[in-house]
Formats: sequence, structure tokens, C-alpha cells
Amino acid sequence: MTTLVIGNKNYSSWSLRPWLALKAAEIPFEEKLIVLNQPDTRDQLLQASRAGLVPVLVDPDGMTIWDSLAIIEWAAERAKVPLWPEDPKARAIARSVSAEMHSGFFHLRKQCPMNIRRINPPKERDDAVIKDVIRIDEMWRDCRQRFGEGGPFLFGAFSGADCMYAPVVTRFRSFSLPVSDESKAYMDAVLNHPAFLEWEEASKNEPWTNPNSEVD
Repeated sequence: MTTLVIGNKNYSSWSLRPWLALKAAEIPFEEKLIVLNQPDTRDQLLQASRAGLVPVLVDPDGMTIWDSLAIIEWAAERAKVPLWPEDPKARAIARSVSAEMHSGFFHLRKQCPMNIRRINPPKERDDAVIKDVIRIDEMWRDCRQRFGEGGPFLFGAFSGADCMYAPVVTRFRSFSLPVSDESKAYMDAVLNHPAFLEWEEASKNEPWTNPNSEVD
């Protein structure tokens, strides 16, 4: 059986990404949750992977994969339901926007951490954060306009790109960040995806709080 090691569902944005991918790909897996910011967290993380981070996937043969995007690619190769667009051009763009998320948007990620349970009223944000928001909004609209036929997600059907941006959707909601109507519609689609709703419900029932992520 495949095992996915994750952190707290309310806070661990990188864990959410491959979890959604495995669900969307209809790959059965066992879930192991490591509570973050605890005295023994570091030891548990190092037992899961020498990288000392979540998520970690352990495949049925015992091979360990310790990167969110790599886990999504692993799932895509075994998926019962395609995780990337079939059209080569759309697939290339889907991987490009996913890679940009993987390595970018530092200011948004630092100043607006994922906290699914929290909804803050609108407030003025740092210029660097707004720059990230504008870029993401433009990207979402471009993907929807060019490749969005056939469904409400970035490339029509739910894909690995949506897995990568789902935590951003929660950040935009939690921090009431300004986006276009097209992006709001896309956000609604992600927030109402059955797999995300399952994750969100579990996050609401977690008893742990991370003060570093409880910000306005």
C-alpha cells in the first residue's frame, strides 16, 4: 500500500498538493500525519525522510519520494484519471505554471501562510505580496481563457496544476486578497472540489494551533 506522510491539514500547504493529486488520480493510499511544531516533530520528519520535510510518499516497494511536485508526477504516471491535460501544448503550460508555483511567490507564501480555518477581513498588503497576487491572477485567467473549455479548472478538468494552486486559493480566501471575477469563479471550483472539501473538514477538527500561521 502507498503511504503519504503529511503535516497538519490546516497549515501544511505542501502536504495538500500531493494529497489532492492522489485523490484525483484514484490511487489508494494510507495517510500518516506528523503534527508540526512539536518537540518530537523533527525526529519524526527525519524518520520519514532525510530531507526532514513533509510530504513524503512511500510507494508499495518502499521507495521514498520527498517532493510535492515529484509525488504529483508519480501519481500522474499511475493515475486512473489523467492528472495532466492530454493536449501537448496545454500539458506544457500546466507543468510550467506548476513549476512557477513550486519555486516562486515567496512574499505571498511568507506573509500569508496557509490557514484554512481562518478568514481575515481585507486590509492593505505589502507591494511585494500584491505583485505576487497580480501575477497569479493573470496566470489563472490566461489558463482559463486558453485551455479552460470542458470544466471549471485551469485546464478544464482538474489537474496537477490545480493541486499546486489549491493552497494559494485558500490563502486568497483567508486573507481576502483581491482577484478578478474569473479567478473568483476558479477559486469557487477548487474550494468545492470533493477532495478539497474532505481535507477542509478534517482541518477543522484538528486540535493543534501554530502561532506562526495565525496572522492577520
